[in-house]
Amino acid sequence: MKFVCIIPSRYASTRLPGKPLADIAGKPMVQRVYEQAAKAAKLEQVVVAVDNPKVYDTVVSFGGHAVMTREDHANGTDRLAEAVAHFPDADVIVNVQGDEPLIAPDVIDALCAVFEEDPSLSMATVASPLAEEEYNEPSAVKVVMNQKDEAMYFSRSLIPYPRNAFDDTIRPYKHIGIYAYRRDFLLQYAAMEQTPAEKVESLEQLRVLENGYKIKVIKTNHTFIGIDTPEDLEHIRAYFAQKGE
Repeated sequence: MKFVCIIPSRYASTRLPGKPLADIAGKPMVQRVYEQAAKAAKLEQVVVAVDNPKVYDTVVSFGGHAVMTREDHANGTDRLAEAVAHFPDADVIVNVQGDEPLIAPDVIDALCAVFEEDPSLSMATVASPLAEEEYNEPSAVKVVMNQKDEAMYFSRSLIPYPRNAFDDTIRPYKHIGIYAYRRDFLLQYAAMEQTPAEKVESLEQLRVLENGYKIKVIKTNHTFIGIDTPEDLEHIRAYFAQKGE
């Protein structure tokens, strides 16, 4: 089974313009993400799907592989669907968000492994325990799973609502920006019309659930810092400074 990782990279981020090239301890963010993904043992190839020549040149300059995509894609899934045309023999596409510089290689490998174990699986993603300070943070997307670790719903609101306090039997989970899809399902997903809950929450993955498909969720205790705002960028810079890098 061939696993290919595509990192969608949008230059004109609304909240953080030029985000892929933001410096993190001497390296651009896109390089941090690329290098982490490239450590995953199951991936045969890692590529950045870019929309700007500056990002393309940066990826090539550090020895990475990049493909140019259109600037006008409405979302990362559409950019991924364009890029996947370059990989007709890929069985599974792993989508690592370009703003996850701490993405863990073993999490990528675990995500790939579930496709080897379950031939019927179309899509999978990752979740980690939600910190209490993120309960009311809309940028921290929450996910609720069933007993088979399949997503029931994603929301920017806190779910499940703790009418009784969280305990060892149930805890809230935060969705992590990494997905994997069988190639054919990715193209099918990208062609689907937007759905009501997807529009309301502004969460693309809800389109899959609203159309009746399953999303497997891999749980991890790894810590991730997604970069959406200037404050997030300072947070990740402080993290690397604390590490002495």
